[in-house]
Amino acid sequence: MTTTKATTGRGTTAPGGTAATGPAVTAEDVRRRVRALLDAHGTADRTAFLRARFDAGLAWVHFPEGLGGLGAPGGLQAVADAELAAAGAPDNNPRANGIGLGMAAPTLLRFGTPEQQARFLRPLWTGEETWCQLFSEPGAGSDLAALGTRAVLDGDTWTVDGQKVWTSGAHTARWAILVARTDPDAPKHRGITYFVCDMTDPGVEVRPLRQITGEAEFNEVFLTGVRIPDAHRIGEAGDGWRVAQTTLNNERVAIGGQRTPREGGMIGTVAATWRDRPELRTHDLHQRLLHGWVEAEVARLTGERLRQQLAAGQPGPEGAAMKLAFARLAQQLSGLEVELLGEEGLGYGDWTMVRPDHVDFLGRDAGYRYLRAKGNSIEGGTSEILRNIIAERVLGLPPEPRTDKDVPWKELPR
Repeated sequence: MTTTKATTGRGTTAPGGTAATGPAVTAEDVRRRVRALLDAHGTADRTAFLRARFDAGLAWVHFPEGLGGLGAPGGLQAVADAELAAAGAPDNNPRANGIGLGMAAPTLLRFGTPEQQARFLRPLWTGEETWCQLFSEPGAGSDLAALGTRAVLDGDTWTVDGQKVWTSGAHTARWAILVARTDPDAPKHRGITYFVCDMTDPGVEVRPLRQITGEAEFNEVFLTGVRIPDAHRIGEAGDGWRVAQTTLNNERVAIGGQRTPREGGMIGTVAATWRDRPELRTHDLHQRLLHGWVEAEVARLTGERLRQQLAAGQPGPEGAAMKLAFARLAQQLSGLEVELLGEEGLGYGDWTMVRPDHVDFLGRDAGYRYLRAKGNSIEGGTSEILRNIIAERVLGLPPEPRTDKDVPWKELPR
């Protein structure tokens, strides 16, 4: 059994991620801060401006002061974003660091030490340091808790050996959020620890995984003798599964709960083709388009309600429903688009093997969208696993029997 060292002072931020004291921040307060930021710094130097925006509390307004926020209601972020966009201010290119912004940051906020938050949050938000996620393994995908990557403590340093797979952006990332097994004698959910891994460590090897689209946005990552200081452990040793749930809940919301206008996203692309190309129309395709439009609008409004709930606290299992709906709709509508276009839908623009820093789903052709959407029901939690989460944690249905729940991980068949 691995010996671990107790550390205190972790998780000092309230679960809701807001400051607990001070006068309430208003929309006018936010506008005033934006004007002061623009007057003091201008927008010519992108990195300097983004750093100044973080320091002014306008990065995540609901984060505590000093960590890019104002301890304000989350809904005021839209006020800051709109004012800055109207002024032509640069953004932090969120598509290129989705894992850092949508998953690592809220996890660090909830479980990180003050030192970890001070070190990682600012360059994460400005985009100076991008992040990836070292969770899934060849033998631990849907059943993530079965992971076998090992971390052994030697003094104040952990040595990590193992393999991760389906890692988005590992080829560009500076840091990774990593879960590894630190106690093989404990049941699988209770022997896991959560770390921040330096992707520049010489023991980290990243290999591209080419997908059906021709791109290699995903990677497999081999960890051989990777050294992680104990100061980069997030949460207590052995408590990594609980920490990872915060990451995974935020991941599902980030994938399925993105704010879009009416007829935004995939349904907007298909509807535009329908309106612009009357010669492609048939009665059957019209009925399917109407059905898809209604479902997309229901999903959009449900997402708005979920975001309002999230403004008052951490994301819960409800995010699984949004991610499930997103995957189903993306596959349904991309298939409808290909059928609507007929022979044109069979074309494919470019099969060159590239390693992009983000997925340009709407910026490509119909063939790309059709193929890329197949991964939506796998990434971020398979649709089958998400249905279990909804059944058990949202609807309160009896869980499936789990005979391995209390068995030491090392005794499980593999």
